[in-house]
Amino acid sequence: MSVTSRYREAWEGFWREAPDGPGEVLWDADPALTAELHLPLLTPHLLDTGLPLVDLGCGNGTQTRFLAGRFPHVVGADLAAAALDHARRADPAGRAAYRQLNAADKGETQALHAELGDANVYLRGVLHQCDPDDRQPLADGIATLVGRRGRALLVELSEAARPVLGSLAQGPSGPPPKLATVFRHGIAPGEVADDAVPRYLRSAGLSVLASGRAPLTTTESGPDGTTVRLPSLWLVAGRED
Repeated sequence: MSVTSRYREAWEGFWREAPDGPGEVLWDADPALTAELHLPLLTPHLLDTGLPLVDLGCGNGTQTRFLAGRFPHVVGADLAAAALDHARRADPAGRAAYRQLNAADKGETQALHAELGDANVYLRGVLHQCDPDDRQPLADGIATLVGRRGRALLVELSEAARPVLGSLAQGPSGPPPKLATVFRHGIAPGEVADDAVPRYLRSAGLSVLASGRAPLTTTESGPDGTTVRLPSLWLVAGRED
């Protein structure tokens, strides 16, 4: 079994068991706390707002539907067919298109780029959940999708998120339910060094145009009842003219 096959099966199992409805999984936060806050980080760097936008790792499509109201053509792409089933059910009006995509597969990203042309790309918390052997191929896939004129916004857990997750997982009652479900399916977040993320992008032929830090909001609550927000970093990447 290849690394990617194991990863795909883990996500298929997770999404087959996931309930429908907003906020039912760990990262399914309201767009007002996620994509709506992230877009202002990306928009100053866009060369063409008319390009398609790919929501990479779209899951059940919560952010995809939000983005579809702000870009002319939005494609929610995910490795797991079961995730896309959730996304399509939640989008009966078809505001966005949905596509099964292994973004670490060169042939699949080339095929999508041939169909869409250059695209802007949004991904939130995808790279750190990849198996290590898939991280550089994923960055290469992002570079393929953006082409010459697209831009990519990545929002990824920082190294500082590890102790936050560790404290949740090691609480007296064990990890809280939504985090426990992630662990049970073998898709526990991996550790990615902060300086590794721009290296992956640069190795893929992209330049880091801007970066900073902003928390990733989850739908899980800590022992004190407050919503867990995980330290993260963001980067905008593309090819410089």
